[in-house]
Amino acid sequence: MAEDWRNGGFGLYVHWPFCQAKCPYCDFNSHVSREIDESRWRAAYLREIARVAEETSGRVLNSIFFGGGTPSLMHPDTVAAVIDAARARWPFANDIEITLEANPGSVEAGRFAGYSDAGVNRVSMGIQALNDTDLRRLGRLHSVAEARTAFDVARSCFDRVSFDLIYARQDQSTADWQRELEQALSMAVDHLSLYQLTIEDGTAFGERYRAGGLRGLPDDDMSADMYHLTQDICAAHDLPRYEVSNHARSGAESRHNLIYWRYGDYAGIGPGAHGRLTREGQRFATEAWQMPAAWLDAVDSGGGERLRAVIPPQDQAEEYLMMGLRLREGLDIERYHMLARQELSAIRRQNLAEIGMIQDNGSQITATERGMMVLNSVISELLSD
Repeated sequence: MAEDWRNGGFGLYVHWPFCQAKCPYCDFNSHVSREIDESRWRAAYLREIARVAEETSGRVLNSIFFGGGTPSLMHPDTVAAVIDAARARWPFANDIEITLEANPGSVEAGRFAGYSDAGVNRVSMGIQALNDTDLRRLGRLHSVAEARTAFDVARSCFDRVSFDLIYARQDQSTADWQRELEQALSMAVDHLSLYQLTIEDGTAFGERYRAGGLRGLPDDDMSADMYHLTQDICAAHDLPRYEVSNHARSGAESRHNLIYWRYGDYAGIGPGAHGRLTREGQRFATEAWQMPAAWLDAVDSGGGERLRAVIPPQDQAEEYLMMGLRLREGLDIERYHMLARQELSAIRRQNLAEIGMIQDNGSQITATERGMMVLNSVISELLSD
């Protein structure tokens, strides 16, 4: 149990909570602020790295991920300081992946060379749409032309560049999405993240939807058609799905996100950041204070964690199952049994296999394409008493 996290690896997540504007579909912990004392933020990150490193001394660090918010609003010197602090505290894997999320505005794109010099070797860009009308609907501040320019700059600075698109948008037909996806694949280097638009509570879109707005959203059948189309077209372009919403050429998968999906350990620092850390045979869930000012004050007082709770064995197994079945490679049955200290129901496994929801070879369970469409139901069935 003490070493189970090694099956997934060890990563560091750094949350930068600030954006230029709040997108109406976004339910992440992001804030708009006119004044940011970046020197104080830099010092806080370094203190948190030192604190977590004391608990995880000697581990090899496989990845660093700067997420947000909009981390491309960070000064490259801040990014460099965080990477240097991590390097001083943990041995780096020879192939360490250091990713920074970026928005395609011209100001951020101008910083890409600085991020590369700091040690970032992968950029994930939030393009979201290749249609100016829909970009405005999504609350994005950039145009398609600006996105393409920023993407070209990123490609000149980094060997690995990914970008996100959202589909199943208002008034978007299947043919519209096919054309847009083909454009995206003509740009893509080796990785794409393709998400269906979801309406989340607590967002501007959520409020608008409850009030009867957001007309023109596709129904479930059209959304399913778009999903299947996405799988077919990406696979034909040698970017098959390796996770529910992520596509990559072989070897170009996001190593940091694989740590999550393979249920490794990761330290989360920054406002609202979550983590999973194993110490002395127990795995803990960690959560940082959410509001930026509260997090900074807590770090100044000794640490940014708001919560640290032991994850019971059965909960660990359930988390592993929920994450692992998102992957095309699936779930290691023996690992699940070791975490849960009990076996999955053979009858439920057989039933799901017979109706074409999973493939089960006795050592590995994977969701089929049909199963992926109703993955939450498949997971619920497997975990039922």
